[in-house]
Amino acid sequence: MNKYTPKVISCLLFVCLGLLSAIPVLAESHEENTEKQSHAVVVEEPFNAGRMIVEHVIDAHEWHIATMGHTHVTIPLPVILYHQGAWHLFSSAKFHHGHDAYEGFRLMSEGVYKGKIVAIQSNPDGTETILDDLPLDLSITKNAFSLMLSTILISLLFLSIARSYKKNRGHAPRGIQSLLEPLILFVRDDIAKASIGHHYERFTPFLLTIFFFIFLNNLLGLVPFFPGGANVTGNISVTAVLALFTFVITTFVGNKAYWTHIFNAPGVPWWLKLPVPLMPVVELVGVFTKPFVLMVRLFANITAGHIIILGFMSLIFIFGNMHFAMGYGVSIVSVAFAVFMGLLECLVALIQAYVFTLLSAIYFGMATEEHHH
Repeated sequence: MNKYTPKVISCLLFVCLGLLSAIPVLAESHEENTEKQSHAVVVEEPFNAGRMIVEHVIDAHEWHIATMGHTHVTIPLPVILYHQGAWHLFSSAKFHHGHDAYEGFRLMSEGVYKGKIVAIQSNPDGTETILDDLPLDLSITKNAFSLMLSTILISLLFLSIARSYKKNRGHAPRGIQSLLEPLILFVRDDIAKASIGHHYERFTPFLLTIFFFIFLNNLLGLVPFFPGGANVTGNISVTAVLALFTFVITTFVGNKAYWTHIFNAPGVPWWLKLPVPLMPVVELVGVFTKPFVLMVRLFANITAGHIIILGFMSLIFIFGNMHFAMGYGVSIVSVAFAVFMGLLECLVALIQAYVFTLLSAIYFGMATEEHHH
């Protein structure tokens, strides 16, 4: 692996995480299911805190802005499906007209396939059958759209900083350059250089990429209104890709001393190697558990923060259903704790980006460390 490989991998990271899309996204509002409103007596469904929290944490095919009465104000996102040799492209708003089905596809709101798009077949008796072959879903979901937005923002931001460095070479940094330069130097000197050693320049582009990518998306996830609010780094698929890149780089840059330590484990008593290779197995398992821990740690910490804040806000409606005075009383405490947790989550956003970057740098340092006799 040459010195340019981490730079190429950093570019591939953006490509894998953010698919390009030039489809316009427009805001629209749609009514609740007309079947529910056709009854003479409308029974209000009690507030379900668990469902509300899950719906805010998981991904979606639309961007919910607000609810006014029975009208949901949303930003529909493009649905891209491939099924039985044909491509299907339409707006997710089509799923909210009529009976939530369009062109033989349905966005499931319950059951095993909840949140997924399935292919359906209409039967002569008026019923529908879900086909076994699920369509290939390449839709631009809420997390995917937010991810692409943050990718574009980071690219524009650092291209601007790079031009400033070239233009003001030898002069004090100004503007956004002066704001982010301490973080850039922190990642370079206190993370990359301190953990990897004299090979640190090869990995600095990748470490800077994942640090600012995680940090920015953590902050965007705390913004309660568009274009924030998407739980990108709380999506285990995203954290899995980030951890996979760390695993791939560590595996391919590992030198002879690194692999010798894993399979031979010098300094370990022979009876832990023979007749059962206990230590080599433990070390080899560790190669795979390290990126797994990276993936789960980031996913769990970010998701837990969102759940705690939403839990405090849910208390207002839970006590309000008992008595309106209790709802108002609890709202003071809930809002105070939610604000406190929001400020704490700003710190957590930085800490989680730091921890992920630091552990990745440590793994790279272990893989490239020279054996000292």
